[in-house]
Amino acid sequence: MRGGMLSLLAVGALAAGGLSGCTADVSGTGGHGDRPRIGVILPDSKSSARWETADRKYLAAAFKAAGVDYDIQNAQNDKSAFMTLAEQMITQGVDVLMIVNLDSGTGKAVLDKARNAGVATIDYDRLTLGGSARYYVSFDNTAVGTLQGQGLVRCLADAKIARPVIAELNGSQTDNNATLFKQGYDGVLQPKFDAGEYVKGPDQWIEEWDNTRAGTAFEQMMTAEPDISGVIAANDGLANAAINVLKKQGLNGRIPVTGQDATAQGLQNILNGDQCMTVYKDVRREAAAAAKLAIGLARGETGVTDSKVHDPQAKRDVDAILLEPKAITRQNVKDVIDDGYVAAADVCTGEFAAKCVQAGIK
Repeated sequence: MRGGMLSLLAVGALAAGGLSGCTADVSGTGGHGDRPRIGVILPDSKSSARWETADRKYLAAAFKAAGVDYDIQNAQNDKSAFMTLAEQMITQGVDVLMIVNLDSGTGKAVLDKARNAGVATIDYDRLTLGGSARYYVSFDNTAVGTLQGQGLVRCLADAKIARPVIAELNGSQTDNNATLFKQGYDGVLQPKFDAGEYVKGPDQWIEEWDNTRAGTAFEQMMTAEPDISGVIAANDGLANAAINVLKKQGLNGRIPVTGQDATAQGLQNILNGDQCMTVYKDVRREAAAAAKLAIGLARGETGVTDSKVHDPQAKRDVDAILLEPKAITRQNVKDVIDDGYVAAADVCTGEFAAKCVQAGIK
């Protein structure tokens, strides 16, 4: 797909109001030459800040450096817009389509259209169950959940909380990653429940990873089960929603809460003692791996992967690249800053400046 043609399409769509919520990053020369063309559809900018602040930036930089034309769009959690963007990209001739699905049904429809049009496909970050993507690039998401479970166990031990009642704020049930995270942390916690060391408390999926819904759900959990003494929150946004509820009750810092994504807010909550850990997934590495794969496919090369992931709905193994996540606690928040993944200026603001100094962050 050429950037000029896509720009006209985007303008037309915006004028019609059909894709008014979408955001795009387009590069191209305006004609159909021999330059490879790659289309990317991101899911939203609400469930996690990473899609706009990290993934878009790193993917665009990799495509620019390789000299390929690209179009990165964000469907802003609109399934109709997601489908329309994909159809535009396929019609305009992308060689590769990379998607982060909103749900497996929409993702499958898009991937099947692309496959039928001879377009190479990549599931980025989220596997589309029942889909037809040729490749999958992500972190080992079960390992992410395992780190969360292990982190909560350590935090509960450090706090010397006996027979803790554990609440779970899971991600969206339509996101396969949320299912994998849960498999990971349940794999750590279930033996504790079975042995009577821990007590299983409320366990709820949060539709669309919505932080407001998470806050409401956790308030209801605390009302129904006031003895909750540990919280598995599937990402930093859900963790912050729980922490805000705990603050109202003067319980923040006394009840361990996990997170994931190593966001600036999550790191601040850790420095403040309100969140016991997060999981660092260096999106630069994920974007670099996905971009390298996409660029090679667009140039007619064979994709090189290091893993396979089983899709139980499609009853097939998908060639995959899976990256290693890292647990972050107050002791190593500095690692995320030193890596340049999150800027010190975004974390060490106001009251957190002194806490950053104490943590060795410059």
